[in-house]
This record gives sequence, C-alpha cells and structure tokens, in this order.
Amino acid sequence: MKRTAGLLLFRETSGRLEVLLVHPGGPFWKRKDDGAWSIPKGLVEQGEDPLAAAKREFREETGGDPGGEAIPMQPLRQGNGKIVHAWAMRGQFDPATLVSNTFSMEWPLRSGQQQEFPEVDRAGWFSIEEAGRKIIPAQAPLLRELVRKLAGGE
Repeated sequence: MKRTAGLLLFRETSGRLEVLLVHPGGPFWKRKDDGAWSIPKGLVEQGEDPLAAAKREFREETGGDPGGEAIPMQPLRQGNGKIVHAWAMRGQFDPATLVSNTFSMEWPLRSGQQQEFPEVDRAGWFSIEEAGRKIIPAQAPLLRELVRKLAGGE
C-alpha cells in the first residue's frame, strides 16, 4: 500500500483561520478547481520518516521551507487507496514565490512527445469554508480535524 505524507500549513489573519492548498499541475487538472486542490504531499520513500517526507514534499512542491511545530493529524485513506499521513503546522508562505519540481509525461496523448509540467501550478490561502470547496473530498476531514484541534477539542 502506498503511503503519502503532507503538511497542512495554517495561519490566522484578522482573526480568520486560513489554510494553504496547492493545485496540481499538468493538462488533466488545468480546468479543474473545486474539489481538485490538495495539501502539499507526496510519496514516503522506503524507510523514510513520514514527517521528514512531508517536509521534503512541501519544499519540492512549493519551494518554501515549512517551520513551526508539527501537529499530528489522523491518517486517512484516499479513494485511490493511498494512505495520507498529515501534520498541521502554523506558518507563512507567499504563493507568489511558488517554485515546484516537475514531472514528464507524454502530451498530447499518443503523440510520442514528452513534455514537462510542474507538479503544482498554483498555491493559495483559503478560509476553512473556501478550502472545504476547493480540497479533494478525501482530504476534507483534515480541515475539520484542524478546527477541532485549534479549538482545544483534541
């Protein structure tokens, strides 16, 4: 079973809780918005500590350096069967500074041509309500858990 790890960066601006989400790059996601965004995350390598993987993936997908205390979240299973290990972390990131690693794929399909695409093409800060619409549905429980933890419910 594949395991992924990621960070749910959060901040409070004018008393409003916001989370950082990223939009996947590549041609299949270009016109998708609601239900397409994600926390910055990626595969945990064999023998790698999941928190170290989450921080590495954040750097690879955003170019940012996550800081702060890592708050463990409940692992969840996405529809594709992947287990997501996540940590919430208070921090700052300017979406205008986004620098993502890339991947290569055949595009257009069946053309025999390889093209490079960024893993992440956009990042943004969203209120919890907005994030609930933007995030991949399987990751939505992370938002509810974050709100509970920050309210002292866990």
